[in-house]
Amino acid sequence: MQRTRFGDMACSIARTMDVIGEPWSPLVLRDVYLGVTRFDQLQAGLGISRKVLAERLRWLVEQGVLERRPYSTKPPRHEYGLTPKGTELVELLLVMVRWGDRWTAGEAGPPVLHRHRACGRVAHVELRCSECGEPMGPTDVDVLPGPGLRSTGPRPTALS
Repeated sequence: MQRTRFGDMACSIARTMDVIGEPWSPLVLRDVYLGVTRFDQLQAGLGISRKVLAERLRWLVEQGVLERRPYSTKPPRHEYGLTPKGTELVELLLVMVRWGDRWTAGEAGPPVLHRHRACGRVAHVELRCSECGEPMGPTDVDVLPGPGLRSTGPRPTALS
């Protein structure tokens, strides 16, 4: 499968899309996060072809998002788990869930709810400033050049 490579662009969005931009990758990450860790379980639950799933898992392991761990030696079998890098990507998925719940759930409402373990309430993820804790959205941000802008590749857009 020939893929457009975005990883060399001086843009954090493009580099992230290089890792998880293929449509199956976020769904594989979601399922591993939810505890579906074995190849056959992932394949059955997603309805994905074995070939595509094998490619996605191999790519996500190469990118350091998933780790492959043996769970049986006879026959040799492996399961997949999130690395710290992969766990942080789940934060991105939670932001996607919030958008999907708001704009695509329809009258039926969200397919799942998320209960915050610390307070026990059903909640959603909100973006907040890491420095002051205030809510932070697109209209609250000024985009400034960063140290990585000198990298080679196409110039970033305003959100990069």
